[in-house]
Amino acid sequence: MNPFQIRPDQAVQDMLEFNKKLGDGLKTLTTIKEVTVGSLAREAVYQEDKLVLYRYTPIVAHPNPVPLLIVYALVNRPYMLDLQANRSTIRGLLEAGQDVYLIDWGYPDGADRYLTLEDYISGYLHRCVSTVCKRHGVEKINVLGVCQGGTFSLCYAALYPYKICNLITMVTPVDFKTSDNLLSQWVQELDVDLLVDTLGNIPGELLNWTFLSMKPFRLTGQKYLDMVDSLADEESAKNFLRMEKWIFDSPDQAGEAFRQFIRHFFQKNRLIKGQVFIGESRVHLKNLTMPILNIYATEDHLVPPSASVALRHHIGTDDYKEIAFKGGHIGIYVSQRAQKELPAQIGEWLDARSKN
Repeated sequence: MNPFQIRPDQAVQDMLEFNKKLGDGLKTLTTIKEVTVGSLAREAVYQEDKLVLYRYTPIVAHPNPVPLLIVYALVNRPYMLDLQANRSTIRGLLEAGQDVYLIDWGYPDGADRYLTLEDYISGYLHRCVSTVCKRHGVEKINVLGVCQGGTFSLCYAALYPYKICNLITMVTPVDFKTSDNLLSQWVQELDVDLLVDTLGNIPGELLNWTFLSMKPFRLTGQKYLDMVDSLADEESAKNFLRMEKWIFDSPDQAGEAFRQFIRHFFQKNRLIKGQVFIGESRVHLKNLTMPILNIYATEDHLVPPSASVALRHHIGTDDYKEIAFKGGHIGIYVSQRAQKELPAQIGEWLDARSKN
């Protein structure tokens, strides 16, 4: 029997069932008035331009005396790390006894058109680190960098190693020209000068559709067919809508910083060559002599494992550990398995190395 043969009666039945699920799902959607994200109490402790530095309220009696600063990417919004009560990496870190801070870069506008990587790394990030140090009376802090934020954290730690106690990178690109890096292949011939000189800031929507196009059938087609099964009840529907809210909440990118990041990191692959300059200071990854925990996702289509594990060949510390998470670029933050495993492992690793 031909396995691809379609029986008309079965096809009709499948369509009827699909339409019923869709109709019931639409009724569910009409009952949802607002979808909220974030479940944890936090306080804004520092603000500058669009940036806000938050401290999350500790939930253990005696948290790690060395605070942890999370540096997120400029693309998308950092509330992915605290999407909802049962899908919150930050909640897991708090439960693991960490004192957590997070940088929210905000939404750049025309006033930010000429911000450079130096402004972000030696400016905003450096002042956030100094703020956290001053609040806790310490000289060094722990840093967790996520994706592009991990690359920023590597640069910062290499330039200011005396400010970092322990460094954690999560789904962080280091070698930007591995053979399996589809995103890198796409941007090699990009005329980034023409793009930035024409548009100024790079629209977040443009970048978002670029990422979605990397898995067009799964992320722009199959996902919405599968969605029908997620609308069976209100809570499942809210879970789906929270993810959609995050996916399409894409800030614009400051034009000059975008130009520098594409040219120097993706097109020239200068980070592993020791040829990245932040202002007048050269980034030498050998300056990374602090303990490093590198976490990558084995099925990551945006930052393939080969792009992350390259870090081990370029650093100056022997205290280096990798964690391979079986999942994708997003699942590493929100999947149930990730919630159970990763924050606890991060907490144990930090507690073993953090001394006030």
